Order: sequence, then C-alpha cells, then structure tokens
Amino acid sequence: MAAELKPKDGTGPRHVAFIMDGNGRWAQMRGRPRLLGHRAGARRVREIVEACPDLGVEYCTVFAFSTENWKRTQAEVSGLMSLFRRYIQTEAQTLLEQGTRVRFIGDRVRLDKKLRGLMDMIEALTAHNTRCNLTIAINYGGRDEVARATKRLAWDVAEGRLDPEAITDETLPRYLDTHVLPDPDLVIRTSGEARISNFLLWQSAYAEYEFVDTLWPDFTRETLEEILGRFGGRERRFGGVKA
Repeated sequence: MAAELKPKDGTGPRHVAFIMDGNGRWAQMRGRPRLLGHRAGARRVREIVEACPDLGVEYCTVFAFSTENWKRTQAEVSGLMSLFRRYIQTEAQTLLEQGTRVRFIGDRVRLDKKLRGLMDMIEALTAHNTRCNLTIAINYGGRDEVARATKRLAWDVAEGRLDPEAITDETLPRYLDTHVLPDPDLVIRTSGEARISNFLLWQSAYAEYEFVDTLWPDFTRETLEEILGRFGGRERRFGGVKA
C-alpha cells in the first residue's frame, strides 16, 4: 500500500505537520495516568517518522509541548520533560541510523539545562542525515515565535543591518524558528478537535488541514496513508484561480 501512495508526480505533501492531541485522554479512557498516554504517543512518533520517507514525506514536524502547556499540573509537566530527555537518549542512535535529521523549534530558555544539552547533541549527531527531516516543537507557540522573530528583525533595523523600506512578507520568515524548513503542505490534528492551537501560524497560511477523530496513540501508518491519498485529490490554488 505504501508503494502505491508514494507520490511520483509531486502531488503528495512534502512537509506534514502533526498536532498530536489526545494522549492524556487515551490513557484516562483506560483508567491509567495521563503520562502513560504520553509515553504511548512517543512510541507512535517513532512509527510515523519511520513511515514518512516511504510515503514521499520529506519533512515531518510534531507539536510536542506548547508555550501554554506549562499551565498543566507540575507532575505532568515534570513527567513530560523527563519523557523528552528519555526519548532523545533512547532514540538518538536509531534516528541516526535511519537517516533522520532532528531539529527543534521553540524557545529553549525555559527548558532545563540537561534537556537543552541533549537537544544540541542529537541535532549535531544527525546534522548530515537527509532521508527524513524531523522537527520537534518544544515550548513552542506560533505567536511567541512571531514575537521573537519580530524582536530580532527590529534589532537588525536598529543596528542598521536591515532597511525598513526593504521589509516584505518574505522578510519575517528568515527570522522564524523554521527559516531552514519549507512551509507545511498538510497539517493533521488528532482527537477530534478542530482548532490549530497556536501552531505554525505564519507557516501554515496555505496548508491543507485534516482533523481526525483518532487519538494520537491510535494514529497509525495506515491512517496517514489514507489522509495522504485524499491530499492528492485536492486542488491547491494559493489564492488564485484555475486557468
């Protein structure tokens, strides 16, 4: 099935972004702690990342922790940070061998020193991989990203490195966390919620969206294949009209 759905004519999405929702509910439905759901969700990331190159997806971005997630209980936040550290430590070698390049987006300042060090380590370790590009958004928010980018842009103007009259809608993206990535073609949100939750606000201006009822730990390669199959039938005009 994967071979049939791998785009051969450029009709498939090059970059797919995931809002991985429903981990906590998945666990609670089974009478288990929410963190168990997050661990199940991390295992699902491995399966989806492995599938992406076979399905013609070059870039995969996952929303792991938002700037708003600090409002959760201290126990859940601490558990998630521990999970991120463990994920990097246990998956680094596998990702390297699979040819996956790992990047992180988001404001790292609030993250603990050990986690930041592990993030730097895996980014450097996989820097030369080209088979798949995995971007993990941690302490990320679209509005926060734009605010940080605008601040850097303003400093360049103040220091005389940038002419205000030369600023266009192509200028700000060079200051975003994602400046080395193509914009997402497709954004998928799991768990039945139909909102974008402050994720890739600038970058997804012309992305296609899929909102699916499946909780993230139950989101399989087969589910992704079905969505990619539907994507190929969409007409993307980017504000224009078909000739």
